Amino acid sequence: MEQLPGLIKDLALILVVAAFVTLLFRRLRQPVVLGYIIAGFLVGPNISLTPSVADTENVETLAHIGVIFLLFSLGLEFSFKKLIRVGGAASITAFVEITFIVIAGYYVGRWMGWSFMDSIFLGGMLASSSTTIIIKAFDDLGVKTKQFARIVVGVLIVEDIVVVMLMVLLSTVAVTRQFAGAEMLLTIAKLLFFLGLWFITGIFLIPSFMKRAKKLLDDEALLVLSVGLCLGMVVLAVSAGFSAELGAFIMGSILAETTAAEKIEKIFNPVRDLFASIFFVSVGMLISPETIVQYKWPVLIITGLTLTGKLFSSFLGALISGLPLKQSIQVGMSMAQIGEFAFIVATLGMSLGVISDFLFPVAVGVSAITTFTTPYLIKFSEPVYNYVEKRLPDFIKRRLANYAASAQNIQAESKWKVVLMGYIKILITNGIILFGLMLLSVRVFLPFLNANIGNGFIGSLITLIVSLGIASPFLWAFVARRPDSTAYKELWLQEKYNKGPLLMVEIIRVVLAILFIGFWMDRLFATFIGMLIAVPVITVILVLFSKRIKRFYKRIETRFLANLNQREIAEEKSRPELFSYASGLSSWDAHLVDLEVNPHALYIGRHLLELGWREKYGINIAYIKRGSKIIYAPKRHDRLLPFDHIGVIATDDQMNSFMTEFERVESSEIVESNLDDVVLFKMVIDEKNKLRGESIRGSQIREKTNGLVVGIERKNQRILNPESDTVFEWGDIIWIVGDRKKLNSITHPTGLPA
Repeated sequence: MEQLPGLIKDLALILVVAAFVTLLFRRLRQPVVLGYIIAGFLVGPNISLTPSVADTENVETLAHIGVIFLLFSLGLEFSFKKLIRVGGAASITAFVEITFIVIAGYYVGRWMGWSFMDSIFLGGMLASSSTTIIIKAFDDLGVKTKQFARIVVGVLIVEDIVVVMLMVLLSTVAVTRQFAGAEMLLTIAKLLFFLGLWFITGIFLIPSFMKRAKKLLDDEALLVLSVGLCLGMVVLAVSAGFSAELGAFIMGSILAETTAAEKIEKIFNPVRDLFASIFFVSVGMLISPETIVQYKWPVLIITGLTLTGKLFSSFLGALISGLPLKQSIQVGMSMAQIGEFAFIVATLGMSLGVISDFLFPVAVGVSAITTFTTPYLIKFSEPVYNYVEKRLPDFIKRRLANYAASAQNIQAESKWKVVLMGYIKILITNGIILFGLMLLSVRVFLPFLNANIGNGFIGSLITLIVSLGIASPFLWAFVARRPDSTAYKELWLQEKYNKGPLLMVEIIRVVLAILFIGFWMDRLFATFIGMLIAVPVITVILVLFSKRIKRFYKRIETRFLANLNQREIAEEKSRPELFSYASGLSSWDAHLVDLEVNPHALYIGRHLLELGWREKYGINIAYIKRGSKIIYAPKRHDRLLPFDHIGVIATDDQMNSFMTEFERVESSEIVESNLDDVVLFKMVIDEKNKLRGESIRGSQIREKTNGLVVGIERKNQRILNPESDTVFEWGDIIWIVGDRKKLNSITHPTGLPA
C-alpha cells in the first residue's frame, strides 16, 4: 500500500477543518480570519479530542509562503500612487495614530514586566487595523459612502505601508537588540535607498516587458510570471538584508502600476487565499488554553489600550489634520481594533526567535474582542458626537470649526515650493540610480575584472569607462536637468528674485555632483593622482556630449513615465481628474462616491431625466463608467445599465437619502431563475388589456412583469427602444422582454415567444 507523505495528510486535515469552520463563521456573519484561527486551534497540539497536525515544520514553511503571498497581494492593491492620492488628512491621522499607539504599546508592555523585545513587538502589533473587518462593518452598517469612511480607508492604506516599514525596523532591532540611533538612521537610509532603487528599476523594466509579451501572457503564464517575480524579489530583499515580506510587497506595488494589475490580482487571489488560510491556521495552532487563561489580564489590558489608545490617537490625528469634530469622532471610533498584521508581526518575531510564545494568544484574544466591538463603535459614533456636541462649550466648538475651515482652505502652493519639490525629485531619483550603479561597479564589476585581469589600475580604468558610459545620462540630469513647471520659468523671469536663489540651487547641486564623483573615484583609484585625472575627464565628457546625453536621458525618462502612468493612460486619465475635483468640495462636506448599479435595481434602463435624482436629492452625477469607457457629465437622456459605475457628488446627508432610492430593488426579482424563463413576448393593444391611452411608464408593465418594452409596431412602422412617455394606441403590437411566468399571468400573448 502506498505510503502518503505526512504533509499531504496534514494539508487534508487543515483544509477540511478550515472549510467547515469558516462555513460556520460565514453563517454567523463573522470574519473568516477568526474561523481559520479557530480551525488551527482545533487541529493544534493543545486539543486532544481532535486529530492533530503531525509535521508542524512543513506547515510553518507553507505558512511563511502564505505571509509572502499576503504581502504581495497587499502590494497589488496598494500602488505607491494611491498613497500619494490619499491626501493630507488621512496621512496625518495615520502617522499620529501609529506613533502614539506604538509608543504606548511599548511602555504598557514594560509596565507589565515584559522584556524589551516583547514590548517593542507589542507596539508594532498594535500599529495596524484590519482593512477587511472595517470595510465589512462599513458595508453592513451602510456608511461606506460617507465622508469619514473615505478618510478611514485612506488611513488604512497609509497604515499598511508604514507597518511594512516597521517590520523592517523591527528586524533590525531584533538583530542589534537595542535602539542605537546611528544604527537605526543607517537602516532607514538603507531601506529608503533600496526601496527607491527597486521601484525605479522595476517600473522601468517590468511594465515594458509585460507590454511586449502581452499576446503571449494568458492566465496561466501571467500567474507563473507573477509568482516568479514575487519570489525573485523576496530572494533579492533577503540578500540585501531585509525581510522576505518587504520584497513581496515591493514587487506587488511595482506590478500594481501595470495595466495587467487587475488581471494579476484576480488570478492570484485563489493562490493567496489558499496559502493565507494555512498561515492563519498555523496561528491558531500556537494557541494554548492554559496560556490564554494565564495571560487573561494582559489580554484585557491590551484590549483596553487598543480601544482607548487607537480611538483617541485617531481622533486627535483627524482633528490636527483639519477634519470637523463629527468626522474626527467617527474616524477615531472606526479605527479602534487590530487585525491580520498583528499576527504577521508576531510571526516575524517568532521566526527571529526574539519574542515569547505568549504574544500569539494575546494578539488573537485582543483581535477577537476588538473585531466584535468594531461594528458597535462605528454604529454609535454619531450618537457619541451628538452627546459631545451638546456639552462642549461654544467657544471650543467655534475654534474647532475655524481651525477645520482654515486647514481646508490651505490649497495653493507657492511657486518656490513647487520648484524646490521639482529639484528634490530630480536629485533623489537620479541620485539613487547613480549610487546603485556605484555599488554595482565597485562591489561586482571591479572585483570581477581584478580577478581575471590581475592589474588593479587597468581594472579600475575599464570599470570607470563602462560605469561612466552607463551613468552619464543620470549624471547630466543630476547636474543640468531643470524642473518641468511654469513656476520655474516665472521665477526665472521675475526680476525681484534677481535669479540669485535659483543660481544658488544650481551651484549646490553641481557641488554635490562633484563630491559624489570624487567619492566614486575614490573607490576605483587608490591614488589621489588617479582621482585628479578622472574627475576632469568626466567633466569634459559631460560637456562635449551633453546634447546626445540629454536626448538619451529624455528617452529614458519618457519610457519611465509612460510605464509609471500606464494604467492612467489606458483609462484616459479619468480617475485622477475626478478625484481631484471631488477633493475641492471638502469644505462643503460634499465628496465623490463611486457606486455600482445593482442589476436588480428598478431604475435600470431609465433616463436620468426620468429619474430626477438631482431634483429629488440634490446630488450630481459626475460620470458613468461602463466597462472601459467613461461618460463625463452624462446628459439627461443617458440611461443606467446593470453593473455601471456612477460617480455621485453629494454630502453625507444627501447620500443617506439617495442610497435608499439607489439600493431599492424588488425583492421578488432576486430569486434563482433559469435564462430559459427570460422570453420575448408580443402583445396587441386591445379592449382586453385596456392599455390604450396609457404611456409605457403609466402602464406599469415593468413593475408588474419585470419586463421591458423594447419595441412597438404601429401602422407598419417599428419603434425600437421607445421612450417611456410613448402612449399606446389601438392595434399597436408591443414587444416585451421579461419573465415568462409573470407575462403569462398578466398579459395576453398572441404568439409564441420569439
